[in-house]
Amino acid sequence: MTHGVFRIPTPRNEPVRDYAPGSPERSSLKARLAEMAREHIEVPLIIGGEEVRTGNTREMVMPHDHGHVLGTYHEAGEAEVARATEAAEAARAGWIDMPWEERAAIFLRASELLVGPWRDTINASTMLGQSKTVHQAEIDAACELIDFWRFNTHYMQQLYAEQPDSSPGMWNRVEHRPLDGFVFAITPFNFTSIAGNLPTAPAMLGNTCIWKPASTSVLSNYYLMKLFEEAGLPPGVINFLPGSGARVGDPVINDHRLAGIHFTGSTPVFQGIWGSIAKNLPTYGQYPRIVGETGGKDFVFAQPSADPRSLSVALVRGAFEYQGQKCSAASRAYIPKSLWGEVREQVGAMTSEIGVGDVQDLSNFMGAVIDAKSFGKLSSAIEGARGDSTADVVIGGEYIDTTGWFVKPTVVQVMDPRHDLMRTELFGPVLSVFVYDDARQEEALELCATTSDYGLTGAIFGTDRSALRHGMEKLRFAAGNFYINDKPTGAVVGQQPFGGSRASGTNDKAGSLLNLLRWVSARTIKETFVPPTDYRYPFMAKEQG
Repeated sequence: MTHGVFRIPTPRNEPVRDYAPGSPERSSLKARLAEMAREHIEVPLIIGGEEVRTGNTREMVMPHDHGHVLGTYHEAGEAEVARATEAAEAARAGWIDMPWEERAAIFLRASELLVGPWRDTINASTMLGQSKTVHQAEIDAACELIDFWRFNTHYMQQLYAEQPDSSPGMWNRVEHRPLDGFVFAITPFNFTSIAGNLPTAPAMLGNTCIWKPASTSVLSNYYLMKLFEEAGLPPGVINFLPGSGARVGDPVINDHRLAGIHFTGSTPVFQGIWGSIAKNLPTYGQYPRIVGETGGKDFVFAQPSADPRSLSVALVRGAFEYQGQKCSAASRAYIPKSLWGEVREQVGAMTSEIGVGDVQDLSNFMGAVIDAKSFGKLSSAIEGARGDSTADVVIGGEYIDTTGWFVKPTVVQVMDPRHDLMRTELFGPVLSVFVYDDARQEEALELCATTSDYGLTGAIFGTDRSALRHGMEKLRFAAGNFYINDKPTGAVVGQQPFGGSRASGTNDKAGSLLNLLRWVSARTIKETFVPPTDYRYPFMAKEQG
């Protein structure tokens, strides 16, 4: 065993590559895209380091070309869940005993592998399987995940270094133990970085994990699992179990060794998981930690002093990048009547130029929504708005699913500020706008603060500092990530810890020390160097005279 007080290399955010025409990264990625598009891959489960094939398979398709099958993946069932929980349990002792700096080294190595030899593979699989443009894949699957691993290891060092004071003659210590059981990581389709972070954040603290990826992101997530293996992660520390929520989730949640849930997904699913855990509390060996980031109905509030051009750009980027399939995407906007005409014109002009199509064409700004179910929900919402006398589809509204599940940027103006389109998360490129009278800004702020059950992200635009300050205070509990004169998307690890409350989750702030605190269980150790040999205290002595 080595001895020393070790320090993680100072973390820095990974620079975003621009993939401009003629750049070497563009040529390299395009070659990998073409290669992977020709492949037909079979994805197994990975349990205790072994590939497992169940024979119960589903296809992986390109959302932007749903007739193109990228491969198949095997689904786990109850037997595989049992095998995975045993593998996680078997790996616990060795993983806990590994010095923290050795665990850190594995994930620092993973980050450097992703910087270099794995970057094209992870980006390309994200583009093909989740229909992300090159820029959206780069900022997510490459840069954000690299940042998670660099910064989380740094935060782990900070956490371990946090120690109590000691009085003379004794030594007080706090041991930040892993949880007493395994962690269940349930990851979404929309961010490959989240899929990589949810199982690895608990793992680097010494926990073992069961990982259930979203069915629509298995391809990129499988390559992440292979990346973990190349980085040196021991077998059984993370076990990869694609499959349905019920067939995988129910037996995992029913296991008495469940120590924690690390979740990103829909609010109803998270609430169902929480309810199941509550029912099972008497059977668990500990109270499971529950960490979840769920939905959002994220807002942009424009004050009359806002700059129309920067507001319009923020709406287009915030609402329509990655087809609006971000938990943080701008979904509702409050715009003063004095600005609405100009903003509507500029947003319309920008969206008319936006390319929507195959993400292998790097000139496109948008790809397809993730699957037929999402397409059906979005097209129904658009048609519902068209038939609603209190709503007006003012921009876009086109959709087509003959080749891919494409929904063009759509803006709906509502007359009722509490319209369902201002409250319900659609998770697609549909922005609802309420136009308010300039003189009724205070009322509009109250509507923004109270209309939605969610509290994830929000933005305010304006140049009047006093009004901005007032608006920021009025909207204090409406968003866990709040932006001033910027779109409500694009949180960067180490700069804007991410998470919200209300119906949006537990606000445990991914990409910060706050999240890592959830995956440890502290033990206080007090050592007295020279113990007393007499039970009596000085006050017990008899008085003289």
